[in-house]
Amino acid sequence: MSSSPRSVHYDALETREAAAREAALMAMLPTQVARAQASTDAFRDAFVGIDATRITNRAALATLPVTRKHELLERQQALRAADARERFGGFSAIAIGPDMPRLFASPGPIYEPEGTARDYWRVARALYAAGMRRGDLLHNCFSYHFVPAGSMMESGAHALGCTVFAGGTGQTEQQVRAIADLKPHGYVGTPSFLRIILEKAVELGTPLPSLKRALVSGEAFPPSLRDWLADRGIAGYQCYATADLGLIAYETEAREGLVVDEQIVVEIVRPGTGDPVPDGEVGEVVVTTFNPDYPLVRFGTGDLSAILPGACPTGRTAPRIRGWLGRADQTTKIRGMFVHPGQVAAITRRFPEVLRARLVVSGAMADDRMTLRVESASAAEGLATRIGEAVREITKLRGDVELLPPGSLPNDGRVIEDARDYR
Repeated sequence: MSSSPRSVHYDALETREAAAREAALMAMLPTQVARAQASTDAFRDAFVGIDATRITNRAALATLPVTRKHELLERQQALRAADARERFGGFSAIAIGPDMPRLFASPGPIYEPEGTARDYWRVARALYAAGMRRGDLLHNCFSYHFVPAGSMMESGAHALGCTVFAGGTGQTEQQVRAIADLKPHGYVGTPSFLRIILEKAVELGTPLPSLKRALVSGEAFPPSLRDWLADRGIAGYQCYATADLGLIAYETEAREGLVVDEQIVVEIVRPGTGDPVPDGEVGEVVVTTFNPDYPLVRFGTGDLSAILPGACPTGRTAPRIRGWLGRADQTTKIRGMFVHPGQVAAITRRFPEVLRARLVVSGAMADDRMTLRVESASAAEGLATRIGEAVREITKLRGDVELLPPGSLPNDGRVIEDARDYR
């Protein structure tokens, strides 16, 4: 095991001036947009008429359409039906062969390519922040089957100079035996499975004192579980990554939010739209990567989060997000009709007086009541009536309108709240 310091930053990128980082990322945007247009059919179609040379700042980036996961899935399914050789819906810039050593599937199924770049998923940075170092042995309990999670962690560990034991999932007693025999320093996998392993070790009377660090992901990591691990001598950290994008953000020793990866641009947008929200407001996480093989530009994760103010106390200067705060897809069926966040956004765009809105569905089964709660600095005469007319026109449903003063609605990213009584 390496004796290298565990508090040093992964590289100089993490501590550069925030303005320098922003300038560098914005300077890379035109090339990535042009690459996506030139090398993928999907973005060639999505960015028709877009001059990539003009996408040089966040305001310009926000004019591009957001591609959401369901659209990626629908395009993959449609193109596969037309051409069995098309696996990725026109989003991949690389083809089956030596440039794509592996491909994976995530629920849908959505198929994702893996290129040949070192640390392709950019996970080494998160492993480093969790305390893993060159020469460490890591016990990898993410799945190696279908999904890329196991490969994501393994490729990052290899880039860091670590050796990996491919534990995978399940077979708890064998996991305990392997950890006892091989004495790895670190664990990567879901936090719940680490707890299961440790509890099984107690049941078997097999101590596992070598485990000191853990990088967990794939599910919630509440403070109670973090403290439970700490009581057993394991410092657990979490990261936020997806099969489409790789690493998005990671936790540090400060335990104050998740630091955004150095090689992506993160925007927080109002659910159902591509409109960025002010820092601090909860919205959907939208990511632009600079991956040349799978050049996703403004890809909507469907996850909710918010930007935290200030820089990380560890000296890392990248933006921080609060972590996973729920799902952005709040589409709800009301009186037999589907209503989605984009419709709520379409309503509010018609009225400059409206600051924020939240559609609340209440009542009992088969007795739905719909109320659009609206924050407005001005309660102009007839405003509620006009908004109600827009509600009916856009959703095809009648609903009440409640005008509220600014700041009345919770900052939780909810655009549609289902408060019905299903008992």
